Amino acid sequence: MQTPADRSGGASLPLRPMQSKASTVDAYLKSLPADRRAAICAVREVILKNLDKDYEEGMQYGMIGYCVPHRVFPAGYHCDPKQPLCFAGLASQKNHMAVYLMCVYGSKEQEAWFRGAWGKTGKKLDMGKSCIRFKRVEDLALDVLGEAVRRVPAKKYIENYTRLLEGMDAARAARKSAKASVGKPVTRANPVMKQKRASRGTTRG
Repeated sequence: MQTPADRSGGASLPLRPMQSKASTVDAYLKSLPADRRAAICAVREVILKNLDKDYEEGMQYGMIGYCVPHRVFPAGYHCDPKQPLCFAGLASQKNHMAVYLMCVYGSKEQEAWFRGAWGKTGKKLDMGKSCIRFKRVEDLALDVLGEAVRRVPAKKYIENYTRLLEGMDAARAARKSAKASVGKPVTRANPVMKQKRASRGTTRG
């Protein structure tokens, strides 16, 4: 599922999981083949072990989601305030499984750390904007995933997210201002008229 387009066109959450009709995490897990269920459960255990207490697990966007609930961040996801702010996700896709880490997607600093830490493990990283794709749990650097989750408690994630939105708002205002100024006539003083006005002033004096 693609989340709604961002109002500025730049920060919608890159989630495109297969749609599941499961309304609970247990129901979602039970719907998976045994091998997929085991792999997803292993990753889920790592996420929950490192998850800050102000995040909540549930079904979101057709997959297992980890979000900042409205009781912690009432504003919710800016594209759809009825939705809590998504932090991470875990999904079984048609041809692979995936972990979504929005804390990595929204921070160049976190992404640089994540790619560097993963590279040191010697494991291949199959990653899109926020999506780490895998076919076996052995493909994953689980310790790096756990640390990525642990490094960003809800308070820090909200601060980063709010700062990102403020930056986009400022950039959008600057673009709007620049666009409005295009086409406005530029007035320059005519040197001949300026000299005539000066002469008239001298004569009157």
